Formats: sequence, C-alpha cells, structure tokens
Amino acid sequence: MSAPSERRQGSHILPLLLLLLAATPALSDPVWVVSQKGAELARIEAVQVADRTPVDQAPITAAADRAGRLYLTHPDGRAVTVIEPGKPPRRVPVPAQAFGLAASPDGASLFVGDWSGDRILRVSCVDGAVEGTVAVGHVPAHLVLDRRGRLYVADRESRQVSVVDTGTMTRIAVVPTGDAPFALALDPDETRLYVANVRSGDLTVIDTDTLRARATVAAGRMPYGVAVTADGARILVTNQHAAAVTVIDAAGLGIVATVAVGPYPEGVAVAGSRAYVANWFSDDVSVIDLSTLRETARLPVAEGPRGVLAARPGGEPSRAAAVDLRANGGVRPR
Repeated sequence: MSAPSERRQGSHILPLLLLLLAATPALSDPVWVVSQKGAELARIEAVQVADRTPVDQAPITAAADRAGRLYLTHPDGRAVTVIEPGKPPRRVPVPAQAFGLAASPDGASLFVGDWSGDRILRVSCVDGAVEGTVAVGHVPAHLVLDRRGRLYVADRESRQVSVVDTGTMTRIAVVPTGDAPFALALDPDETRLYVANVRSGDLTVIDTDTLRARATVAAGRMPYGVAVTADGARILVTNQHAAAVTVIDAAGLGIVATVAVGPYPEGVAVAGSRAYVANWFSDDVSVIDLSTLRETARLPVAEGPRGVLAARPGGEPSRAAAVDLRANGGVRPR
C-alpha cells in the first residue's frame, strides 16, 4: 500500500487564517472543510462559505482544542500545522506519517496516528517532541479522545479499535469490528462509540463502559464518515458508493432515512440543526436539514474535500462532529 500523497502548493503562509479565526462570531458553530487536492481550508457559517484559505501542502486531518486552536496533519510532510488566534501559523515536525489526530483539551499535547508505523505518538504542540508512544493495530486511521482521557483508534487493516489510556500511553483494550474500520464518532454522553466499517458495509456499536461491541448494523454502501446528532438520537453515515447519507435511529439501530448528497461523500459533521457532508467528486459540501432529513444546499469548495470538523473557536470542539480522514491514493479500499 502506498503512502498518502500530498499536492505541493509552494510556500503559502496561511495569511488569512488569523483574520478568519478572529472574525468568527464567538457564539457561532463554524464548520471547517479540508480540501486535500485543492490545498484549502474553508470555513462554513450556516449555509454559506465564509472564508476559503489556501494552505501549504494539502492537509488531511483537522482537529481543535478548547482554546480555539486548529491542527492540520501533513502525512508526507511528517508535520502538523498549528493555527491559533493572534499568532502566526506554525509547522510542528513529527517523527511519523501523521494522519489521524486528536488534541488534548488544553492544547498542550497532540495524539498523532502514524499511518505507516502502526503506533500512536503523544507529542508536544510546542516543538513536536515525543512525550510517549504506544503500539496499535495496522494502519491507524481516525482517532477520538473522550473526556476520561481514553483515545479510540480505528485500526483499519486489523479489523479492530484500539483503546489507549493517554495518561500512561498504554493500550488497555482491543475491540473487534467489521472489515476496514475507518471513521469514529462518540455519542454526546460518550457511552457509545460508532465505528464505520468501509469494506463490510456496516456500523459497529461499542459500549464504552464495557469496551465491548454491543451491535453491528447495516450502514449502506461503503460507509466512510460518521457523525451523531447533538441529542444522540440519530447517527449519520456517508455512503461513498451510493452518493447518500444513511440515517440510523440510535435507539433501535434501524435505518430511518437515506439522504441523497453529492457523488462520493466522505467526511460528515453536525453543527446545530444541520449536517455537512464533503463530496469528493463534485468538490462541494452538502447541507442537510436535520429536521426534514433533506439536502437543502450545495456549497462549492476547493478540489477534493475530505475532512469536516465542527468546532467553535474559543470553545470546546463539537462532540457531534466526526471527520473523514482518508488521504489520497494509497488508502482507497479494495
């Protein structure tokens, strides 16, 4: 399997991002869209693209902390870009093919998945110094950090989720899943973890108290991104091969709707009463009204949108958000 590739974009310094972060209303819930091939970070407010900012070396993953800092991974560049209000963006080198990403709430540390190294690194946000490592399964993809300090890792080629205690940087559990687990989302009270399994076309539901799988349910054709509504009542799963989002009732785990979106949908995130879906082939973002479960708008963004993150600058990242973190080229499933 080849490594994730990036499109070189010269020496962009991200000059607009400081203005972008500073201009965001304090009470809004912006949605950030990472376009890998177009090397762009877009900010969406409600149903319009508020800003489109070019970034150097197309990023793959976006994460945020409670202080409003944003973090972007660059797998081939072996680095993370840190963007914080009032300061110039800075690039932090990491000794790994940085792919999946989670930030500690205070922003002091980052948890970085090493795509080709089958491990998780805890690194300093200041200089990228390694503070700890732990081995996980093969090809770690999406990462999710809960309020207890446990990190969940989708081990894509090991058919499992690894659970890591970030205090000791030890793996405390391994939970079997379907084939090719990739995207993860916690429900709002963090009692359930939802795992989208790309090749087996299903969703594994993990009980976070027992760290056991409690159910596996059909989730459509090639489920790749997953998010949960703010009330925890519904699960949204993107289906790459169906140009649709499958909506699953969290109580009964049955499919309640299928929402048509753009071709080859990837990441999905929930912000307030709407869901946002990155459509890789049509270079746009579908906006879904969660009350009617219908697509209400398509918002153009740069080429190859993949990652979607709902996060409020100056506040805690949305617990309903999930990000599709696939890199171009080699990680496409077969």
